[in-house]
Amino acid sequence: MSEETIVARPAATVILLRDAAHGCETLLVRRNTQLSFHGGAWVFPGGRLDPEDYAAVADPRDVLSAARYAAVREAHEEAGLTVAADSLVPMSRWITPEGLPKRFDTWFFAARAAGDAVRVDGGEIHAHSWMRPEDALAGQRAATIELPPPTFVTLTSLAGYRTVVEALAAVARGPFETFAPRLHVVPDGACTLYADDVGYVSGELEQPGPRHRLWMLESGWRYERTRGG
Repeated sequence: MSEETIVARPAATVILLRDAAHGCETLLVRRNTQLSFHGGAWVFPGGRLDPEDYAAVADPRDVLSAARYAAVREAHEEAGLTVAADSLVPMSRWITPEGLPKRFDTWFFAARAAGDAVRVDGGEIHAHSWMRPEDALAGQRAATIELPPPTFVTLTSLAGYRTVVEALAAVARGPFETFAPRLHVVPDGACTLYADDVGYVSGELEQPGPRHRLWMLESGWRYERTRGG
């Protein structure tokens, strides 16, 4: 295989939220187990940008605006739900680490779901569920569902909000963050570092300083973020 870096393809993801009696819920869909990229995992609806998404904006170089249209399209294609492009609140941007065979540069948006009558396509998506972020994370800990790292971190940031209004207000306040993970193998699994982690450049995991990382260990996953040493 060539050592040339694979370019990350633009993509969009939409985090659809609804109010429920026991708290704010988000829509997760389960990817077909036969898919090569996160097959069998539970994710937010989303996918790569298509030519029609660029054609929908005034300036085709405006990837963020095109990503909004992609998020709207994917919500309809994967879940049968209609979302207004102007209702999407930018939340984060995730860039797949270098060295992987498939890479995406994905814009994450949050929005209130206009309805909850979900219809999955039965092809790329095989199931769906409305879950509180806390319940999805508990399922991951119990190994009853699989979550990719960006989904895990996003759910962690949304945990604790009781209403959609609260959750969207927090997302709107920001900060909007770009995640470009750097993966490190550790004895019990792996650890990904994010840009404001003290070890992001050096790769030294034990040096004192701020932490921003996801531990993906056989004993369990843990998102760590601290500002101090």
